[in-house]
Amino acid sequence: MDNMQFDQHISRQFNSDLEALKAHLLQMGGVVEQQLLDSIQSLESADSALAQQVLVAEIQSNNFEISIDEECTRILARRQPAASDLRMVLVVAKIVRDLERIGDESSKIAKMAISLSEQNDGQKGYVEIRHIGNHVRNMVRDSLTSFARFDVELALAVAREDKDVDQEYGSAMRELITFMMEDPRTISRVLNVLWALRSLERIGDHARNIAEQVIYLVKGKDARHLSLPEMEKLVQE
Repeated sequence: MDNMQFDQHISRQFNSDLEALKAHLLQMGGVVEQQLLDSIQSLESADSALAQQVLVAEIQSNNFEISIDEECTRILARRQPAASDLRMVLVVAKIVRDLERIGDESSKIAKMAISLSEQNDGQKGYVEIRHIGNHVRNMVRDSLTSFARFDVELALAVAREDKDVDQEYGSAMRELITFMMEDPRTISRVLNVLWALRSLERIGDHARNIAEQVIYLVKGKDARHLSLPEMEKLVQE
């Protein structure tokens, strides 16, 4: 773990502003994590009521996005931060976008859960949802933890897990498409499962984006679009 130290300022209010910004982002992360957890659970249990809660929670995550954006703008305008402080504000502004999109994808999964709850023709694809869903939940949790702790090693672990999720997603897609071809009666339901899996895969991508921003925050170097070996080298520098 990197023990990152932010600049200390004569103005205690500036320090308080940065701490509050970090805290608010983590609060939004908690809301979005719960959205994801509930969306997966609603899909597995065909619980349309729980799925509706996910859709309601999206309003809260959207409000967080707006308020944190405004907070970032105020800090940039009033404090004109430099060095690590500036990176913190810029990183928060980028992470909040990915969190909002994770919330959006969770809402899409919840909508699929509502649709699937009206169908009762088997559980094909739910094992894949449970397995990939567990991976993705871990990625989101670990990406936020890496931000809270400025832990680049944990951020790197998120990037590694994203590669595993991509491989598992491809395998699940092939299996479910084959299943539809063998039994066309399942096409409507399995398509919903496929779209839910696609949302989970995208959530994994957003978690990796957050991890890349943590590496930038701590190391001061852009980790986007790097291969895993390149990212590992950057973290070790």
